[in-house]
Amino acid sequence: MATEITVPALGESVTEGTIAEWLKQPGDAVAADEPIVSLETDKVAVDVPSPVAGVMSEHRVAVGDTVEVGAVIAVVDEGATASAPASTPAPAAAKADTPSPAASEELLNAAQTMSPAVRRAVLEHGVDPSTIKGSGKDGRLTKEDVLAAAEAKAKGAAPAPSPAPTPAATPAPTGGARGEERVKMTRMRQTIAKRLKGAQDNAALLTTFNDCDMSAVMAARDKYKDLFAKKHDIRLGFMGFFAKAACLALKDVPSVNAYIEGPEGQQEIIYHDYVDISVAVSAPNGLVVPVIRDADKKGFARIEQDIADFGARAKAGTLTMDDMTGGTFTISNGGVFGSLMSTPIINPPQSAVLGLHRIEDRPVVRNGQIVIRPMMYLALSYDHRLIDGREAVTALKIIKEAIEDPTRMLIDL
Repeated sequence: MATEITVPALGESVTEGTIAEWLKQPGDAVAADEPIVSLETDKVAVDVPSPVAGVMSEHRVAVGDTVEVGAVIAVVDEGATASAPASTPAPAAAKADTPSPAASEELLNAAQTMSPAVRRAVLEHGVDPSTIKGSGKDGRLTKEDVLAAAEAKAKGAAPAPSPAPTPAATPAPTGGARGEERVKMTRMRQTIAKRLKGAQDNAALLTTFNDCDMSAVMAARDKYKDLFAKKHDIRLGFMGFFAKAACLALKDVPSVNAYIEGPEGQQEIIYHDYVDISVAVSAPNGLVVPVIRDADKKGFARIEQDIADFGARAKAGTLTMDDMTGGTFTISNGGVFGSLMSTPIINPPQSAVLGLHRIEDRPVVRNGQIVIRPMMYLALSYDHRLIDGREAVTALKIIKEAIEDPTRMLIDL
């Protein structure tokens, strides 16, 4: 019996997506609930599973096509069996290199952080991704890299790096070949670009800076990190401290937790009596901002657990639309990449974003003496249409004081 596969609901206000990759080809066996296609929406990549077991019969759309929710994209013949390929003797080297159960588990763990195509190729061919040199952008591993390594493995040779991109036809002005690669901009990257440019065009953006002595937070973390991990089964990081400090600031300066809504001339200010903090997380397809809901009501352990879960699922590509819907304030930590200072852009429709940066030992004056302290620059970018400079500076000062004296977070000062 033929079963039509349709585009599932993709989240609130999301009506369409783009076919990013077919994970099953016509003639492939399909298990119930097994992903058959990867869809890319404005915010996330979603793997669509087959509701039945059988054989992929046909694709109704091609990679790159835009499809609406409810549209038929494929057909699976329920209960059918895939035709077995003609049997040929396997090369001796391939037989000898069949992964053991333990090795297979290691490959599965390594593959969890990769995009669907690469992940599937690694698992199908049993190659170790750590031994392959990526030829994609920024050295990323591609499906072709994995297939080339698998072919070399079957021939008993060491995996060879994938061939370089074809050089441009135009002769290089100097010695040596130079190449170019043209890659279609993903739907998610286009949406990120549109939203960030829209923030610059529509908001009156301004950034205020301060610096923060991290000594007290680092001392508290060093003192309690082992007990914290033992009790809560999660590492005590710095983000929990900044999230709780931000909650104090947003409570005292509510405009920083608000946003403007409505057309020009009919705008209203929406204030929130809750704090939903969007945390900027780097994913393979771009920056995503999952939301820690009711951060003002959560403790350090729950916040750290949420952040760790978001990071793992961002790498695996399993974040959902619900994870990223909403948010009243954003925290972005460029310090993990080594940034010393930046002017972050707000995440519309929000009105403010806190930028964190790397911790660096610097000379500062304390009680008339020059001492070395672990310092971090803080940046608060805000929409000046709604937030006055005095309010922005006050909010950032509250965050700074709470980090420098964490007791303030305990007694709500």
